[in-house]
Amino acid sequence: MIRAIVGANWGDEGKGKITDMYAADSDIVVRFQGGANAGHTIINDKGKTVLHLLPSGVCYDHITNVVGNGVALHIPTFINEVKMLREKGIEPHILVSERAQIVMPYHVLFDAYEEARLKGKQFGSTKSGIAPFYSDKYAKIGVQVCELFYPERLREKLAGVLEVKNLLLTQLYHQDPIDLDELMQTMEEYRQAIAPFVCDTFSYLHNAVEQGKNVLLEGQLGSLKDPDFGIYPFTTSSHTLAGFGAIGAGIAPHKIESIVAVVKAYSSAVGAGPFVSEIFGDEAETMRRVGGDAGEYGATTGRPRRMGWFDAVATRYGCRVQGATHVALTVLDALGYLDEIKVCVGYEIDGEVTRDFPVNAKLEKAKPVYETLPGWKCDIRGIKTFDALPENCRRYIEFIEKQIQVPVKVVTNGPKRDEFILR
Repeated sequence: MIRAIVGANWGDEGKGKITDMYAADSDIVVRFQGGANAGHTIINDKGKTVLHLLPSGVCYDHITNVVGNGVALHIPTFINEVKMLREKGIEPHILVSERAQIVMPYHVLFDAYEEARLKGKQFGSTKSGIAPFYSDKYAKIGVQVCELFYPERLREKLAGVLEVKNLLLTQLYHQDPIDLDELMQTMEEYRQAIAPFVCDTFSYLHNAVEQGKNVLLEGQLGSLKDPDFGIYPFTTSSHTLAGFGAIGAGIAPHKIESIVAVVKAYSSAVGAGPFVSEIFGDEAETMRRVGGDAGEYGATTGRPRRMGWFDAVATRYGCRVQGATHVALTVLDALGYLDEIKVCVGYEIDGEVTRDFPVNAKLEKAKPVYETLPGWKCDIRGIKTFDALPENCRRYIEFIEKQIQVPVKVVTNGPKRDEFILR
């Protein structure tokens, strides 16, 4: 079985917990895209673990965790996360694709300098170097992990790259140029640090699939952050869709049998861009405070997330572009304080109501059309079966399921590994 676990919203849907849950019956977990610009949080018998780059199967002894070729590999973050796990008594089995590309030190610099230059027109970057990294990858001047092992060849390549980078640094951003010798010393440190993990993951995964191994493909962020189908340009720079799992891991597309779209029971987002069902003020702060395990604050940036009611229009669209076979609905327990719960079921644009998710030019003018459901006004943590949930809670799930037109098969009612309900 090959299963993809992806987000159907803006990211931060709780994919880490769902991946950790499904990993119990898996052999391999593959992170197939993105970089250290977003986090996945896992809570289990080892405590709370926040991962930014490593796959979410690292807490299991039996899992092989693969950093796929589609990942933006920031080696210092990778090494720090391995160290953090070892300090917790976890010795994960990790393989890194020799074809993965490296987030270079100058990518992080350019990300910060460009956001500063844009001032009020920023894209809401986490300043992790992601946009400059993918820009270089597709301009064919990126650095693959395998190139670290050929230093003379790499030095010649970087000398040419720095001719342009240093011109931009000095003339556009008014910063100091990068010294090639210092950069090569950093590359040597990277090589020594990453060498024990590097292998041909394409061949490894091909053989594993042929042997019938259970594989999880883990995505980062969500549908609405995809550069083609999301709220571009307020997106990430890698494809957040399950279809990219085939490319970012190196697995044939027809081998992916199950696609789990992770959906939050309300809406939240980090970064700029249109967000139709957004709420503000005390109402947003209350929802932010009770959401998740430690409130709705970015796992990478610590930024308070923007909050909103469940958006059925965006979520139905997000599930469709993912090709979702079923949905995992997360953080349902956080809504137990509400007397009434709103659900955005349509967008009013120029006096007309639509249920289809539009492009940004229309989305920026959209007003939410709500239906209001009664709350259940109690704590649902600890409940293990769907039938044991309060009636209004079951109705809320069934209403969402009808709106998004994909079966809800998993419901989480707490942050811990065992706090979920299977339908």
